[in-house]
Amino acid sequence: MKKHYRNVFAEIGIEAEQVEVRLGQIRDFYFYGKEDEHVYYPVGDDMAYIMDTGNNDVRTEGMSYGMMICVQLGMREEFDRLWKWAKTYMWMADGFHEGYFAWSCAADGTKNADSPAPDGEEFFAMALFFASHRWGNGEGIFNYSHEAREILRACLHKGENGRPGEPMWNRDNYQILFVPGSDFTDPSYHLPHFYELFALWAYEEDRPFWERAALESRRYLVKACHGKTGFSAEYAEFDGSPMRRRLPWTDDRHDWFFSDSYRTAANIGLDYEWFGKDEGQCSAARAIQEFLLEDARTDTYHIYEVDGSVAGEQALHPAAIPATVAMSTLAASTGCSCEWVERFWKMPMRTGKRRYYDNCLYFFAFLALSGNYRIW
Repeated sequence: MKKHYRNVFAEIGIEAEQVEVRLGQIRDFYFYGKEDEHVYYPVGDDMAYIMDTGNNDVRTEGMSYGMMICVQLGMREEFDRLWKWAKTYMWMADGFHEGYFAWSCAADGTKNADSPAPDGEEFFAMALFFASHRWGNGEGIFNYSHEAREILRACLHKGENGRPGEPMWNRDNYQILFVPGSDFTDPSYHLPHFYELFALWAYEEDRPFWERAALESRRYLVKACHGKTGFSAEYAEFDGSPMRRRLPWTDDRHDWFFSDSYRTAANIGLDYEWFGKDEGQCSAARAIQEFLLEDARTDTYHIYEVDGSVAGEQALHPAAIPATVAMSTLAASTGCSCEWVERFWKMPMRTGKRRYYDNCLYFFAFLALSGNYRIW
């Protein structure tokens, strides 16, 4: 298993002590900062949630992200608080989606939805495996490795042998689905570096699937990321083309480079840092660094079509873009990689209503670029 992780900040001349101080400041801001800074909210003596401050709800995305951050930093109390809240309020014990987690809840635990979002399940499972290896398994819901394996079993085997529901992965093409039962995907959900580890730690009968899923996700990302810009669409067809169909529950478009899409280049970066396997997807990291450089220099990020055409004047999450592009430098070094990392180092975390999503991606980027986003 990988033992050395790059500290890209050190590579550009930033002292290790500065990096550690900054990481502590980011941790305190995110978990325990001022009212317009923190997104972590303790509940009672043993639970907590991560608030999506832009939408005023609690999402499996944020809860599982928070757990991943906690296990990377050794914050077991906060990890267990988040996991108990998720298992208490978000987990669905019966019905069509039994075994999954409701993707959105109110702060009081009331479910806003009775359906899951697969990126939450894959992050929950990975964070739980890491917790098991870092801290050991406990009892009940704190038997981390058992909980992780059960999540993955549901993700692959719902609908089989009379079990209600539908799986989160297409078992024919190995691609993660946008939601169970859908016929399209979200490129930013593709985490081949997680699947490599699921192939080691999931129930034995499922390990060949995860090994193949890692390969197919890397190949998919080559098709999903535009050759000139490196951009992926928010949602995409199984052939990688932007998903232009209108969804029955919303009239919004999702075929452009917008909020979900920002994660794709960052995921490619972390995948390459952990496993060093390039099926061609790393070219997207080079392309996005070069294409967005002039926008970075003017600090003006737009909403874009995947070919780079401007589709809207102002990005909703302007801090998420430079954070994730900086993280992509782990997969590809270009003439402007150092500039991206330097700009990210100087960039403050976001405050105010929209801080949640930007600062989650900011935190992941800082962990990865400092050598602190690790396989446990």
